[in-house]
Amino acid sequence: MTSSDALPAAVLKRKAVVYVRQSTQAQVQTNLESQRRQYELVEVARRRGFRDIEVIDDDLGRSASGMVARPGFERLVAWLCAGEVGAVLCFDASRLARNGRDWHHLLELCGLVEARVIDLDGVYDPCRPNDRLLLGMKGSISEFELGVLRARMFDAARAKARPSVPMKVRHLSPGIFNLRAQKDHLTHAHAPEAD
Repeated sequence: MTSSDALPAAVLKRKAVVYVRQSTQAQVQTNLESQRRQYELVEVARRRGFRDIEVIDDDLGRSASGMVARPGFERLVAWLCAGEVGAVLCFDASRLARNGRDWHHLLELCGLVEARVIDLDGVYDPCRPNDRLLLGMKGSISEFELGVLRARMFDAARAKARPSVPMKVRHLSPGIFNLRAQKDHLTHAHAPEAD
């Protein structure tokens, strides 16, 4: 990881993609400072030497947990596959994806086309083993945090549903659980999107 090293000319010839995302519509409406800071990454890309800069903000209000479609992320992946991207800029690298499949796929693609990942902490080159390790750890921590948040929300929903009756849990689909009291009282609890 570097914070001040100049990027190679081959990387600067391609486009920089600023990926802007917030997990929920409530965040989009109330966390305007976060949005402003993410859009400021365009200036970071300019200072690093990029002339062609694209902003992808299609995924504002969409979780990166892997449970909802993210057209902006899909577009980013398509541009990476086409070799058009020199760097992906984001507020925090771990915010690009909150599930291991998307995260490692993105890192693999960046490595294949020698694209950099740039966040507020520095510049990462997924071709370099130390950078790849650090990015992998950031992604694992992010995924762990999401799991902890889901577990807390599920526990709260379960406690609220029927605190005095033992419950049996059946997973229906991602984020939706069926809680059945042992006395055949049926309650549905929806685990909110965590991210």
